Parts: sequence; structure tokens; C-alpha cells
Amino acid sequence: MSSPPATDGPPVTVSVTRLVEPDRIPEATRWVQSGVNLANRYPGFLGSGWVRSRAQSREWHMLYRFADHDSLATWENSDDRLRWLDLGRDLVVESRVEKRTGIEGWFDVPQDAPASSAPPRWKQSVSIWLGFFPVNLAFTYLMAWLVPAFAHVAILPRVLITTVVLTPIMTFWVLPFVTKLIRPWLLAPPKQQQRQQPVRQPRG
Repeated sequence: MSSPPATDGPPVTVSVTRLVEPDRIPEATRWVQSGVNLANRYPGFLGSGWVRSRAQSREWHMLYRFADHDSLATWENSDDRLRWLDLGRDLVVESRVEKRTGIEGWFDVPQDAPASSAPPRWKQSVSIWLGFFPVNLAFTYLMAWLVPAFAHVAILPRVLITTVVLTPIMTFWVLPFVTKLIRPWLLAPPKQQQRQQPVRQPRG
């Protein structure tokens, strides 16, 4: 499919909680990745993640995002998705599905996960800064090169133009990429909590 991404509404993040037996994690991981590869062919797909709320948990939380409700509905009603779900019927048990709009969907965790699973606000701030700083810097240099007179525009319209251009770039591309890249760090428990958890050998 080669249609351009749909952008007719706010982005929608879907959080799906699935139960996976420890000895079937490799199979389930391959199954999830095949679904991501399929979804990536559909207009409006913005990325995904696949994490557990804590060590030794059977609950896995899959996050994926589409540009709007229409593009999400196209994927959810597709034959590709139905066939993919059928292939995973014996691998996982779906226990909860939640949908959220806006940026918060990339940081929130499902309601049945421990409260400590949500990234602290300072980590969320760092992830937003990691995306915003290089994008803003690149935009500033680009405008100075392409439109030298832009630096002499009054500050109010200059900031207005900058934010109008950069906000959708951050929302649809940069922030999903950054949060996916640093998700293990975002969801890592505090060191004190890690020390309190017993270390167990995984069953293989």
C-alpha cells in the first residue's frame, strides 16, 4: 500500500494487554513483529512497542499508534489483521484493550498495570526535550539558510510559524520515534525497586 498517511484527526494510541506463557515468549515475539510489519504497510501507522510492566509478569502490553481514528479503523477491519490474530490465537490471551488520543498515549500504561510502571514526569520531560531540541535546532539552521530574512521577523510571528511547523512533526514522527527508542529506560523501575525484586532464572 502506497497511500500517504492519513492525518484527519488526533493520533490514536491503542494499548493491548495480552497474557503470554514464559516458555512461549519467543514465538509470541515473532508473532507480534509480524503484526507490526503488516500494520506498517497501512496508511497512518506511526509505530509500536511491546513491553512487560515488570519482571516475571505474564502480562505484555502492546502499544501501537495510528494518525487518526479512520486509519486505525482501516487496519482493525482489514483481512490482514484478522488473519494475523487467528495465527496468534493459541499463543496469547487478550485481556484488555484501551484507546487514547494525543501525546499522553505514549507515556500512560494500562489501568491494570502497577502505578510505578508509568514513567516519572522528569523522564517524560527528557524524552520530549530529546526530540524537540534537535528538531528545533535543525529548523533554525534550515530557515537561516533558506530564508535569511526570517531571523529579522518580529518574535511573535517567528515563534508562531516555528511552533505551527514543528508541532505536527513532533506529534506524528519525532515523539513516537524517541519514545520507542528509549522505552526500556522510560519504563525501567527505580534502582531501589530493582534491588528489592528477587532474581529468578528464566524458564526456557
